[in-house]
Amino acid sequence: MARRANWVIGIAALAATAGFSFGIGQSDDATAAQTTSNTHVGVATCGGTTCHGRQEADGAVVRQDEILRWQDPASATGAHSRAYAVLTNPRSQRIANELGIGNPASAAMCLGCHSDYVPPARRGPRFQLSDGVSCESCHGGAGGGDTGWLASHYAVGNSHAANVRRGLYPLDNPRARASLCLNCHFGSTAEGQFVNHRIMAAGHPRLVFELDLFSTLQQHHDEDGDYALRKGRTNHVRMWAVGQATALERSLTLFQNQRLGTEGMFPEFYFFDCHTCHRRIYDDPNARPTGITNPSRPIPNGFPSYQDENMIMLAAAARVVAPNLATRFDRDSRAFHGALADGRSAAMTAASRLRDSARQLGNAFASASFNRQQTFAIINTVSSDAIRPRFTDYEGSVQAVMATDTLLNAMVSQGMVSEASVTGIRADINAAYAAVREPNAYRPLEFRQALGRASAAIGRLR
Repeated sequence: MARRANWVIGIAALAATAGFSFGIGQSDDATAAQTTSNTHVGVATCGGTTCHGRQEADGAVVRQDEILRWQDPASATGAHSRAYAVLTNPRSQRIANELGIGNPASAAMCLGCHSDYVPPARRGPRFQLSDGVSCESCHGGAGGGDTGWLASHYAVGNSHAANVRRGLYPLDNPRARASLCLNCHFGSTAEGQFVNHRIMAAGHPRLVFELDLFSTLQQHHDEDGDYALRKGRTNHVRMWAVGQATALERSLTLFQNQRLGTEGMFPEFYFFDCHTCHRRIYDDPNARPTGITNPSRPIPNGFPSYQDENMIMLAAAARVVAPNLATRFDRDSRAFHGALADGRSAAMTAASRLRDSARQLGNAFASASFNRQQTFAIINTVSSDAIRPRFTDYEGSVQAVMATDTLLNAMVSQGMVSEASVTGIRADINAAYAAVREPNAYRPLEFRQALGRASAAIGRLR
Protein backbone atom coordinates (compact mmCIF):
# COMPACT_ATOMS: atom_id res chain seq x y z
CA MET A 1 0.00 0.00 0.00
CA ALA A 2 2.79 2.43 0.87
CA ARG A 3 4.38 1.92 -2.56
CA ARG A 4 1.20 2.86 -4.38
CA ALA A 5 0.47 5.74 -2.02
CA ASN A 6 3.87 7.31 -2.60
CA TRP A 7 3.47 7.06 -6.37
CA VAL A 8 0.03 8.62 -6.33
CA ILE A 9 1.16 11.49 -4.15
CA GLY A 10 4.09 12.11 -6.44
CA ILE A 11 2.21 12.07 -9.70
CA ALA A 12 -1.07 13.70 -8.71
CA ALA A 13 -0.02 15.76 -5.68
CA LEU A 14 -3.53 14.89 -4.46
CA ALA A 15 -4.26 18.59 -4.66
CA ALA A 16 -7.88 18.17 -5.67
CA THR A 17 -10.13 16.20 -3.35
CA ALA A 18 -13.78 15.22 -2.98
CA GLY A 19 -16.34 18.00 -2.67
CA PHE A 20 -19.97 18.35 -1.71
CA SER A 21 -22.19 18.17 -4.79
CA PHE A 22 -22.71 15.18 -7.02
CA GLY A 23 -24.37 13.62 -10.00
CA ILE A 24 -25.23 9.94 -10.20
CA GLY A 25 -24.24 9.66 -13.85
CA GLN A 26 -27.71 8.84 -15.14
CA SER A 27 -28.49 12.56 -15.29
CA ASP A 28 -27.39 14.90 -18.05
CA ASP A 29 -26.47 17.35 -15.27
CA ALA A 30 -22.98 16.47 -14.05
CA THR A 31 -23.69 18.12 -10.68
CA ALA A 32 -27.21 17.14 -9.65
CA ALA A 33 -27.97 18.66 -6.25
CA GLN A 34 -27.60 16.56 -3.13
CA THR A 35 -30.91 14.96 -2.21
CA THR A 36 -30.97 16.38 1.32
CA SER A 37 -30.22 19.74 2.93
CA ASN A 38 -28.85 18.17 6.10
CA THR A 39 -26.63 20.22 8.37
CA HIS A 40 -22.92 19.44 8.26
CA VAL A 41 -22.07 18.91 11.91
CA GLY A 42 -18.27 18.74 11.59
CA VAL A 43 -15.54 16.19 12.26
CA ALA A 44 -15.49 16.88 16.01
CA THR A 45 -19.03 15.52 16.25
CA CYS A 46 -17.77 12.15 15.03
CA GLY A 47 -14.66 12.11 17.21
CA GLY A 48 -15.85 10.57 20.48
CA THR A 49 -14.08 7.44 21.72
CA THR A 50 -17.37 5.56 21.51
CA CYS A 51 -17.68 6.58 17.85
CA HIS A 52 -14.77 7.10 15.43
CA GLY A 53 -12.14 8.77 17.60
CA ARG A 54 -10.26 5.86 19.17
CA GLN A 55 -6.49 5.44 18.96
CA GLU A 56 -6.73 1.75 18.12
CA ALA A 57 -8.94 -0.26 15.77
CA ASP A 58 -10.66 -2.31 18.46
CA GLY A 59 -14.31 -1.58 17.79
CA ALA A 60 -16.76 -4.47 17.82
CA VAL A 61 -18.61 -3.49 14.63
CA VAL A 62 -16.47 -0.81 12.93
CA ARG A 63 -12.80 0.04 13.49
CA GLN A 64 -13.59 3.21 15.49
CA ASP A 65 -10.16 4.70 14.66
CA GLU A 66 -11.41 6.15 11.37
CA ILE A 67 -10.54 9.75 12.24
CA LEU A 68 -7.00 8.75 13.15
CA ARG A 69 -6.60 7.13 9.73
CA TRP A 70 -8.23 10.13 8.04
CA GLN A 71 -5.69 12.38 9.77
CA ASP A 72 -2.64 10.22 8.94
CA PRO A 73 0.07 12.80 8.20
CA ALA A 74 2.41 10.41 6.39
CA SER A 75 0.37 8.70 3.69
CA ALA A 76 -2.33 9.17 1.07
CA THR A 77 -4.86 7.94 3.64
CA GLY A 78 -4.69 11.35 5.28
CA ALA A 79 -4.72 13.42 2.08
CA HIS A 80 -8.32 14.57 2.46
CA SER A 81 -7.67 15.94 5.96
CA ARG A 82 -4.65 17.87 4.62
CA ALA A 83 -6.56 19.43 1.74
CA TYR A 84 -7.30 22.75 3.46
CA ALA A 85 -3.80 23.07 4.92
CA VAL A 86 -2.42 22.80 1.38
CA LEU A 87 -3.98 26.21 0.71
CA THR A 88 -1.70 27.85 3.28
CA ASN A 89 1.60 26.74 1.75
CA PRO A 90 3.81 28.99 -0.44
CA ARG A 91 2.95 27.18 -3.67
CA SER A 92 -0.77 27.78 -3.19
CA GLN A 93 -0.17 31.46 -2.45
CA ARG A 94 1.90 31.80 -5.64
CA ILE A 95 -0.93 30.22 -7.63
CA ALA A 96 -3.44 32.58 -6.00
CA ASN A 97 -1.23 35.57 -6.77
CA GLU A 98 -1.03 34.54 -10.44
CA LEU A 99 -4.83 34.27 -10.56
CA GLY A 100 -5.42 37.46 -8.55
CA ILE A 101 -7.77 35.80 -6.05
CA GLY A 102 -6.11 36.90 -2.79
CA ASN A 103 -5.84 34.40 0.02
CA PRO A 104 -6.41 30.88 -1.33
CA ALA A 105 -7.60 29.72 2.10
CA SER A 106 -10.65 31.95 1.73
CA ALA A 107 -11.16 31.89 -2.06
CA ALA A 108 -14.23 30.03 -3.32
CA MET A 109 -12.21 28.93 -6.37
CA CYS A 110 -10.09 26.81 -4.01
CA LEU A 111 -12.47 25.95 -1.18
CA GLY A 112 -14.86 24.12 -3.49
CA CYS A 113 -12.49 21.15 -3.44
CA HIS A 114 -10.09 21.77 -0.58
CA SER A 115 -12.81 21.92 2.07
CA ASP A 116 -16.34 20.80 2.87
CA TYR A 117 -17.65 23.92 1.17
CA VAL A 118 -21.33 24.06 2.14
CA PRO A 119 -23.31 27.29 2.60
CA PRO A 120 -23.11 28.87 6.09
CA ALA A 121 -26.78 28.06 6.72
CA ARG A 122 -25.93 24.34 6.58
CA ARG A 123 -22.96 24.50 8.97
CA GLY A 124 -23.40 23.21 12.51
CA PRO A 125 -21.68 24.76 15.55
CA ARG A 126 -18.71 22.34 15.36
CA PHE A 127 -18.21 22.70 11.60
CA GLN A 128 -14.81 24.02 10.47
CA LEU A 129 -13.56 24.71 6.95
CA SER A 130 -10.09 23.91 8.23
CA ASP A 131 -11.14 20.26 8.58
CA GLY A 132 -10.54 20.06 4.83
CA VAL A 133 -12.33 17.32 2.97
CA SER A 134 -14.07 15.96 6.02
CA CYS A 135 -16.35 13.04 6.86
CA GLU A 136 -19.45 14.76 5.48
CA SER A 137 -17.73 15.88 2.28
CA CYS A 138 -18.03 12.27 1.16
CA HIS A 139 -20.69 10.77 3.42
CA GLY A 140 -23.15 13.66 3.19
CA GLY A 141 -24.47 16.02 5.86
CA ALA A 142 -25.33 14.05 9.00
CA GLY A 143 -27.37 16.57 10.97
CA GLY A 144 -30.99 17.59 10.71
CA GLY A 145 -32.52 16.35 13.93
CA ASP A 146 -34.95 13.52 13.36
CA THR A 147 -34.41 13.64 9.59
CA GLY A 148 -30.60 13.30 9.56
CA TRP A 149 -28.56 10.10 9.65
CA LEU A 150 -26.26 11.05 12.54
CA ALA A 151 -28.30 9.28 15.21
CA SER A 152 -29.83 6.60 13.03
CA HIS A 153 -26.53 5.22 11.73
CA TYR A 154 -25.59 3.72 15.08
CA ALA A 155 -29.09 2.75 16.21
CA VAL A 156 -29.66 -0.92 16.93
CA GLY A 157 -31.46 -2.64 14.08
CA ASN A 158 -31.04 0.23 11.64
CA SER A 159 -30.05 -0.50 8.05
CA HIS A 160 -27.70 1.09 5.56
CA ALA A 161 -30.64 1.67 3.21
CA ALA A 162 -32.47 3.61 5.93
CA ASN A 163 -29.41 5.81 6.47
CA VAL A 164 -29.22 6.51 2.74
CA ARG A 165 -32.85 7.63 2.82
CA ARG A 166 -31.87 10.11 5.55
CA GLY A 167 -29.06 11.60 3.43
CA LEU A 168 -26.07 9.28 3.86
CA TYR A 169 -24.29 9.23 0.51
CA PRO A 170 -24.35 5.72 -1.06
CA LEU A 171 -20.61 5.26 -1.53
CA ASP A 172 -21.11 1.51 -1.90
CA ASN A 173 -22.72 2.25 -5.29
CA PRO A 174 -19.84 2.50 -7.81
CA ARG A 175 -21.59 5.01 -10.05
CA ALA A 176 -22.56 7.22 -7.14
CA ARG A 177 -19.05 7.05 -5.69
CA ALA A 178 -17.42 7.82 -9.03
CA SER A 179 -19.68 10.79 -9.62
CA LEU A 180 -18.97 12.25 -6.18
CA CYS A 181 -15.19 11.79 -6.41
CA LEU A 182 -15.07 13.21 -9.94
CA ASN A 183 -16.55 16.50 -8.73
CA CYS A 184 -13.05 17.42 -7.59
CA HIS A 185 -10.82 14.80 -9.14
CA PHE A 186 -12.01 15.91 -12.59
CA GLY A 187 -14.51 18.74 -12.19
CA SER A 188 -18.13 19.80 -11.94
CA THR A 189 -20.25 22.89 -12.59
CA ALA A 190 -20.38 23.78 -8.89
CA GLU A 191 -18.45 26.80 -7.62
CA GLY A 192 -14.78 26.06 -7.11
CA GLN A 193 -14.91 22.61 -8.68
CA PHE A 194 -13.42 23.10 -12.12
CA VAL A 195 -9.64 23.38 -12.45
CA ASN A 196 -9.41 25.05 -15.85
CA HIS A 197 -6.32 25.63 -17.96
CA ARG A 198 -5.72 29.05 -16.41
CA ILE A 199 -5.50 27.51 -12.94
CA MET A 200 -3.08 24.85 -14.13
CA ALA A 201 -1.03 27.46 -15.99
CA ALA A 202 -0.75 29.32 -12.68
CA GLY A 203 0.86 26.24 -11.15
CA HIS A 204 -1.89 23.87 -10.00
CA PRO A 205 -0.92 20.19 -10.44
CA ARG A 206 -2.62 18.25 -13.22
CA LEU A 207 -5.49 16.04 -12.11
CA VAL A 208 -5.25 12.28 -12.44
CA PHE A 209 -7.75 9.83 -11.02
CA GLU A 210 -8.63 6.17 -10.98
CA LEU A 211 -11.62 5.28 -8.81
CA ASP A 212 -10.62 1.92 -7.38
CA LEU A 213 -6.98 2.80 -6.74
CA PHE A 214 -7.80 6.08 -5.03
CA SER A 215 -10.64 4.46 -3.06
CA THR A 216 -8.21 1.84 -1.79
CA LEU A 217 -5.73 4.51 -0.74
CA GLN A 218 -8.44 6.39 1.16
CA GLN A 219 -10.16 3.38 2.74
CA HIS A 220 -10.85 3.83 6.45
CA HIS A 221 -12.91 0.69 7.03
CA ASP A 222 -12.46 -3.07 7.04
CA GLU A 223 -14.58 -5.20 4.74
CA ASP A 224 -15.35 -7.81 7.34
CA GLY A 225 -18.41 -10.01 7.69
CA ASP A 226 -20.50 -7.26 9.23
CA TYR A 227 -19.67 -4.89 6.40
CA ALA A 228 -20.55 -7.53 3.82
CA LEU A 229 -23.96 -8.07 5.44
CA ARG A 230 -24.76 -4.36 5.37
CA LYS A 231 -23.29 -3.33 2.03
CA GLY A 232 -21.88 -6.38 0.26
CA ARG A 233 -18.30 -7.00 -0.82
CA THR A 234 -16.58 -4.54 -3.13
CA ASN A 235 -15.96 -5.88 -6.61
CA HIS A 236 -12.79 -3.94 -7.36
CA VAL A 237 -12.76 -4.73 -11.07
CA ARG A 238 -16.31 -3.42 -11.40
CA MET A 239 -15.32 -0.32 -9.41
CA TRP A 240 -12.44 0.31 -11.83
CA ALA A 241 -14.55 -0.18 -14.97
CA VAL A 242 -17.50 1.90 -13.77
CA GLY A 243 -15.07 4.62 -12.72
CA GLN A 244 -13.58 4.76 -16.21
CA ALA A 245 -17.01 5.01 -17.84
CA THR A 246 -18.25 7.67 -15.42
CA ALA A 247 -15.07 9.71 -15.85
CA LEU A 248 -15.48 9.86 -19.62
CA GLU A 249 -19.16 10.66 -19.29
CA ARG A 250 -18.33 13.53 -16.91
CA SER A 251 -15.58 14.84 -19.18
CA LEU A 252 -17.87 14.97 -22.20
CA THR A 253 -20.72 16.51 -20.20
CA LEU A 254 -18.53 19.38 -19.03
CA PHE A 255 -16.95 19.75 -22.48
CA GLN A 256 -20.43 20.35 -23.91
CA ASN A 257 -21.14 23.05 -21.34
CA GLN A 258 -20.72 26.34 -23.18
CA ARG A 259 -19.61 28.12 -20.02
CA LEU A 260 -16.81 25.60 -19.40
CA GLY A 261 -16.00 24.39 -22.90
CA THR A 262 -14.46 27.63 -24.13
CA GLU A 263 -12.19 30.31 -22.70
CA GLY A 264 -12.49 33.50 -24.69
CA MET A 265 -11.72 32.69 -28.33
CA PHE A 266 -10.01 29.41 -27.43
CA PRO A 267 -11.39 26.01 -26.52
CA GLU A 268 -10.89 25.17 -22.84
CA PHE A 269 -7.54 23.43 -23.08
CA TYR A 270 -8.11 21.55 -19.82
CA PHE A 271 -9.97 18.89 -21.84
CA PHE A 272 -7.03 18.28 -24.16
CA ASP A 273 -3.89 16.22 -23.77
CA CYS A 274 -1.24 18.47 -22.22
CA HIS A 275 1.58 16.94 -24.21
CA THR A 276 -0.08 17.81 -27.52
CA CYS A 277 1.23 21.35 -27.01
CA HIS A 278 3.75 21.07 -24.21
CA ARG A 279 6.47 19.38 -26.22
CA ARG A 280 10.00 20.61 -26.74
CA ILE A 281 10.54 22.80 -29.78
CA TYR A 282 13.59 22.32 -32.01
CA ASP A 283 14.46 24.82 -34.75
CA ASP A 284 17.19 22.62 -36.19
CA PRO A 285 16.37 21.91 -39.87
CA ASN A 286 16.97 18.19 -39.27
CA ALA A 287 14.70 17.99 -36.22
CA ARG A 288 12.01 15.33 -36.20
CA PRO A 289 8.50 15.77 -34.73
CA THR A 290 8.17 14.36 -31.23
CA GLY A 291 4.54 13.37 -31.66
CA ILE A 292 3.58 9.79 -32.46
CA THR A 293 0.70 8.93 -34.75
CA ASN A 294 -2.21 7.44 -32.84
CA PRO A 295 -4.39 5.08 -34.92
CA SER A 296 -7.52 5.92 -32.93
CA ARG A 297 -7.27 9.69 -33.36
CA PRO A 298 -8.12 10.66 -36.95
CA ILE A 299 -7.10 14.29 -36.47
CA PRO A 300 -4.99 16.49 -38.74
CA ASN A 301 -1.35 17.03 -37.88
CA GLY A 302 -0.94 19.96 -35.50
CA PHE A 303 -4.38 19.67 -33.86
CA PRO A 304 -4.56 19.19 -30.09
CA SER A 305 -5.92 15.81 -29.07
CA TYR A 306 -8.68 15.28 -26.55
CA GLN A 307 -7.62 13.72 -23.25
CA ASP A 308 -8.61 10.15 -24.07
CA GLU A 309 -7.07 7.91 -21.41
CA ASN A 310 -10.52 6.83 -20.20
CA MET A 311 -11.55 6.01 -23.78
CA ILE A 312 -8.55 3.69 -24.08
CA MET A 313 -9.36 1.88 -20.84
CA LEU A 314 -13.04 1.62 -21.75
CA ALA A 315 -12.19 0.14 -25.12
CA ALA A 316 -10.19 -2.59 -23.36
CA ALA A 317 -12.95 -3.41 -20.87
CA ALA A 318 -15.72 -3.28 -23.48
CA ARG A 319 -14.01 -5.83 -25.73
CA VAL A 320 -14.18 -8.34 -22.88
CA VAL A 321 -17.34 -7.53 -20.92
CA ALA A 322 -19.63 -5.84 -23.45
CA PRO A 323 -18.48 -6.81 -26.96
CA ASN A 324 -21.91 -5.90 -28.32
CA LEU A 325 -21.24 -2.28 -27.30
CA ALA A 326 -17.51 -2.21 -28.06
CA THR A 327 -17.82 -1.68 -31.81
CA ARG A 328 -20.13 1.28 -31.40
CA PHE A 329 -17.92 2.78 -28.68
CA ASP A 330 -14.81 2.55 -30.87
CA ARG A 331 -16.69 4.07 -33.80
CA ASP A 332 -18.03 6.93 -31.65
CA SER A 333 -14.58 7.56 -30.16
CA ARG A 334 -12.97 7.93 -33.58
CA ALA A 335 -15.84 10.09 -34.82
CA PHE A 336 -15.48 12.40 -31.84
CA HIS A 337 -11.74 12.87 -32.36
CA GLY A 338 -12.35 13.59 -36.04
CA ALA A 339 -15.18 16.01 -35.34
CA LEU A 340 -12.91 18.22 -33.23
CA ALA A 341 -11.27 19.34 -36.48
CA ASP A 342 -14.65 20.22 -38.02
CA GLY A 343 -15.74 22.86 -35.52
CA ARG A 344 -17.60 23.13 -32.23
CA SER A 345 -21.03 22.23 -33.62
CA ALA A 346 -19.80 18.94 -35.06
CA ALA A 347 -17.80 18.22 -31.91
CA MET A 348 -20.86 18.77 -29.69
CA THR A 349 -22.94 16.34 -31.74
CA ALA A 350 -20.20 13.72 -31.68
CA ALA A 351 -19.64 14.29 -27.95
CA SER A 352 -23.31 13.54 -27.27
CA ARG A 353 -23.09 10.23 -29.11
CA LEU A 354 -19.86 9.24 -27.36
CA ARG A 355 -21.24 10.23 -23.98
CA ASP A 356 -24.26 8.02 -24.58
CA SER A 357 -21.95 5.14 -25.51
CA ALA A 358 -19.95 5.66 -22.32
CA ARG A 359 -23.15 5.73 -20.27
CA GLN A 360 -24.32 2.45 -21.79
CA LEU A 361 -20.97 0.89 -20.99
CA GLY A 362 -21.20 2.19 -17.42
CA ASN A 363 -24.64 0.61 -17.04
CA ALA A 364 -23.37 -2.68 -18.47
CA PHE A 365 -20.35 -2.67 -16.16
CA ALA A 366 -22.49 -1.86 -13.11
CA SER A 367 -24.40 -5.11 -13.54
CA ALA A 368 -21.50 -7.30 -14.71
CA SER A 369 -19.90 -9.93 -12.48
CA PHE A 370 -16.28 -9.43 -13.68
CA ASN A 371 -15.25 -12.99 -12.99
CA ARG A 372 -11.73 -14.40 -12.91
CA GLN A 373 -11.60 -15.15 -16.64
CA GLN A 374 -12.84 -11.68 -17.58
CA THR A 375 -10.33 -9.98 -15.27
CA PHE A 376 -7.42 -11.87 -16.84
CA ALA A 377 -8.78 -10.98 -20.29
CA ILE A 378 -9.05 -7.26 -19.47
CA ILE A 379 -5.45 -7.12 -18.23
CA ASN A 380 -4.33 -8.88 -21.38
CA THR A 381 -6.35 -6.51 -23.56
CA VAL A 382 -4.93 -3.41 -21.84
CA SER A 383 -1.44 -4.41 -22.98
CA SER A 384 -2.32 -6.29 -26.16
CA ASP A 385 -1.48 -5.28 -29.71
CA ALA A 386 -5.09 -4.19 -30.15
CA ILE A 387 -4.79 -1.45 -27.52
CA ARG A 388 -1.07 -0.81 -27.04
CA PRO A 389 -0.60 1.40 -30.16
CA ARG A 390 -2.91 3.92 -28.49
CA PHE A 391 -0.40 4.48 -25.67
CA THR A 392 1.34 7.33 -27.47
CA ASP A 393 0.98 9.87 -24.68
CA TYR A 394 1.73 10.17 -21.02
CA GLU A 395 -1.82 10.24 -19.60
CA GLY A 396 -2.94 7.05 -21.32
CA SER A 397 0.13 5.23 -20.07
CA VAL A 398 -0.53 6.41 -16.52
CA GLN A 399 -4.05 4.97 -16.67
CA ALA A 400 -2.74 1.71 -18.11
CA VAL A 401 -0.27 1.06 -15.31
CA MET A 402 -2.82 2.06 -12.67
CA ALA A 403 -5.31 -0.30 -14.32
CA THR A 404 -2.86 -3.21 -14.31
CA ASP A 405 -1.96 -2.55 -10.68
CA THR A 406 -5.60 -2.17 -9.65
CA LEU A 407 -6.77 -5.29 -11.47
CA LEU A 408 -3.91 -7.38 -10.12
CA ASN A 409 -4.68 -6.28 -6.57
CA ALA A 410 -8.37 -6.96 -7.18
CA MET A 411 -7.59 -10.54 -8.11
CA VAL A 412 -5.58 -10.96 -4.92
CA SER A 413 -8.18 -9.35 -2.64
CA GLN A 414 -11.03 -11.32 -4.24
CA GLY A 415 -9.17 -14.62 -3.94
CA MET A 416 -8.62 -15.19 -7.66
CA VAL A 417 -4.84 -15.54 -7.22
CA SER A 418 -2.59 -15.72 -4.17
CA GLU A 419 -0.43 -12.90 -2.86
CA ALA A 420 2.66 -15.09 -3.11
CA SER A 421 2.07 -15.72 -6.82
CA VAL A 422 2.21 -12.02 -7.74
CA THR A 423 5.30 -10.98 -5.78
CA GLY A 424 7.63 -11.11 -8.77
CA ILE A 425 5.14 -9.35 -11.04
CA ARG A 426 5.19 -6.24 -8.89
CA ALA A 427 8.77 -5.53 -9.96
CA ASP A 428 7.61 -5.06 -13.56
CA ILE A 429 4.66 -2.94 -12.44
CA ASN A 430 7.08 -0.78 -10.44
CA ALA A 431 9.23 -0.43 -13.57
CA ALA A 432 6.17 0.73 -15.51
CA TYR A 433 5.37 3.23 -12.76
CA ALA A 434 8.96 4.50 -12.91
CA ALA A 435 8.63 5.15 -16.65
CA VAL A 436 5.64 7.46 -16.06
CA ARG A 437 6.66 8.95 -12.72
CA GLU A 438 7.75 12.26 -14.25
CA PRO A 439 5.80 13.72 -17.20
CA ASN A 440 8.85 15.43 -18.69
CA ALA A 441 10.88 12.25 -18.47
CA TYR A 442 8.22 9.90 -19.84
CA ARG A 443 9.86 6.87 -21.44
CA PRO A 444 7.24 5.22 -23.66
CA LEU A 445 9.43 2.33 -24.85
CA GLU A 446 10.42 1.34 -21.32
CA PHE A 447 6.81 1.69 -20.23
CA ARG A 448 5.49 -0.60 -22.97
CA GLN A 449 8.16 -3.21 -22.28
CA ALA A 450 7.55 -3.23 -18.51
CA LEU A 451 3.78 -3.33 -18.92
CA GLY A 452 4.11 -6.14 -21.46
CA ARG A 453 6.26 -8.20 -19.09
CA ALA A 454 3.80 -7.69 -16.25
CA SER A 455 0.84 -8.62 -18.43
CA ALA A 456 2.56 -11.75 -19.72
CA ALA A 457 3.43 -12.85 -16.17
CA ILE A 458 -0.14 -12.25 -15.01
CA GLY A 459 -1.41 -14.26 -17.97
CA ARG A 460 0.68 -17.22 -16.87
CA LEU A 461 -1.28 -17.30 -13.60
CA ARG A 462 -4.38 -18.47 -15.43
